[in-house]
Amino acid sequence: MKKIAVPITQNNKIESCFGDSKFYEIYIFSKTNDILDVQLLELDKSYGCSNVVNVLVNAEVTFMLSDHIGNKAFNRLNKAGIKVIRGCSGDSADVILQFVENEIIDSGINCSHHKKKNKQLKGYKCHC
Repeated sequence: MKKIAVPITQNNKIESCFGDSKFYEIYIFSKTNDILDVQLLELDKSYGCSNVVNVLVNAEVTFMLSDHIGNKAFNRLNKAGIKVIRGCSGDSADVILQFVENEIIDSGINCSHHKKKNKQLKGYKCHC
């Protein structure tokens, strides 16, 4: 069984930064890539990145599809056994289907300036 987490906005779009997300969809797939269930996880912003990783580990998540993610969160997720695919954007259901069809490639880019302006992201402040 495969479990894929996606940080989302209230409009079911991929959250632009993992650390800003209050909502996570967790898709549960069978061995034949059929969706068995979709769960909505709502977290208080006070959780912080460390606690989010613990919650996802306890939920047995195996993949995280994210847009921007900081080095610290990326490393914590990987160390916990959750493979992170970066550079995802758009409607979460569309991104999940693209992932299952092997149409998504990891961008290989982390937010490299924790809580500082990142020129690559046009002034975006990464919080995780």
